Formats: sequence, structure tokens, C-alpha cells
Amino acid sequence: MSRTEMDTLFVDIEENIATITLNRPDKLNAFNGQMMNDLIAAFDQTDADDNVRAVIVTGEGRAFCAGADLSSGGNTFDRTKRDDIEQDLGENDTRRDGGGRVALRIYDSLKPVIAAVNGPAVGIGATMQLPMDIRIASETARFGFVFSRRGIVMEATSSWFLPRLVGPSTALEWCYSGDVFPAAHALERGLVRSVHAPDELMPAARAIARNIAENTSQISVALMRQMIWRMLGADHPMEAHKIDSRGIDELGRGADVREGVTSFLEKRKPEFPSRVSTDMPSFYPWWTPREFK
Repeated sequence: MSRTEMDTLFVDIEENIATITLNRPDKLNAFNGQMMNDLIAAFDQTDADDNVRAVIVTGEGRAFCAGADLSSGGNTFDRTKRDDIEQDLGENDTRRDGGGRVALRIYDSLKPVIAAVNGPAVGIGATMQLPMDIRIASETARFGFVFSRRGIVMEATSSWFLPRLVGPSTALEWCYSGDVFPAAHALERGLVRSVHAPDELMPAARAIARNIAENTSQISVALMRQMIWRMLGADHPMEAHKIDSRGIDELGRGADVREGVTSFLEKRKPEFPSRVSTDMPSFYPWWTPREFK
């Protein structure tokens, strides 16, 4: 196992699985400007490492992430009073939400991302999970979209993700009330895939990640991750047909499909040769990035 330590988290890589662990346990892993930078750097690291086939995100100690670090008191969300976050973006002097920067980086991940929610996940602790692909929770986890109780609005691009995951009615109810609710309710409303005893959470997350790491083409997984997320905003199924067709055409001539079919016929585990660092198809990325204005 290899470990990379950053100020607010560490990244462990073992058996083709990267585990990003938020590491401010004395603050219940509260989010600050440094954690924003560290999370972005961690996903840059996992994307660049072809040995990483899946990513798990969890928290050290008894919390996943208890939300924004409120140690600045009433000035916590006043960016003009803080020196731990970037103040503007270019000539427009448009201040950007730090949680949103993290969420957008996770959205762009080339590797599947699993949230293993080991404890309280409130505010940014809840919204940073939304662009992750699979969320599982400990029985001790609690979730809260508490923005209305702090006098601010939902952040980290959650107004885009949350209604797509749980439907607009549930998203509105949770955000209007600001209630903190248990993992069982998150499961009932579809926010999490499954709920586990505390000591079974990480083994369950690793089992999901290992199934992906050991049996799939990383090129296929990277492309389908982007296809599913980006098609959520498409205005017609023709957009999906266009990219499906390009993917089938180009990957159908590649080394991974030959290995996938041959290994199936030979009844053995596949050994896919292609790597996301060097072998993504020529049409990737197929979307036009949108600059922040």
C-alpha cells in the first residue's frame, strides 16, 4: 500500500483502489479552503494513476464531514473576510463556491467514485457526495442539507445533482426544512445504495470497488461514467445516440473489446490492456467545456 498525505486528507492506494480519507477528525472533518485544494489535488492524482481503477471517499474518526468549518463564526461565509480561499476568477471578479469546485472536479473524474459515509454528513459533507457514483452509509451516518437554517443557499452544484438523484419534491423538502435525517431515510429516498453496520462499511465499499477493478475495461468505465452524467442534461435522446454510436464504432476496433470477447469465450478473467492516460478514443472529450462567467 502507498500513502500520500496532505494537510486535510490522505490517499491510500492498494489493490488498484484509492481511498481518500478526510482527516480533520478533531473538527469532524469540517471543510475549509485547504480541504478544497487537497480534494482537487487528490482527484488529479487518482486520474493520473493508471493503477487506480476506483476511488473510495470516507472520513477519519466518527464523522464523514460535518459541513463547513464554522470557526470564523458569523464571517464563515463572507469571502471578503477570509484569507484561506481564492477570492476571484479573472477579470470578472466573480467569486466561486469552493464546494462547487470540488464537485465539478469529482464530476470530471475518469475513475468511478464511491462514497463510504461513516458518520455525520451535513452541508458540504452531504453535497460533495452527490457527483460521486455510488453512496453507501453506516448505520451511524446522518445527512443534512441545512442551508436554510444557516441563512444561505445550497452549494457545491447540488441544485443540479440533488433533484436528479432523489427527485425535485424530496430535494425541496430536505432543503426547505434543513432537517438532519438518518441513513435509513436516505436509503428510503434513494440517496444511498445501502446501509451497513459500522464495521462492515469499508469492506462493502471495497467489494464494490474491487468488482470494478478486477473485471472491467477502464476505458469503458471512464467513458460510460461521463456518458451517463452528461446525458442527464441532454435535450433529446439523439444526443445519446450520437455518442453511443461513436463509442461503439471506435472502441469496437480496439484492443479492449478483443480481450473482452476472447476472455469471455475462453471463460477466464479479462486482462484489458488499454489505459486512460494514453488510450482514450479520439472523440474524447466530446462536449464543449463551459467557462465560468
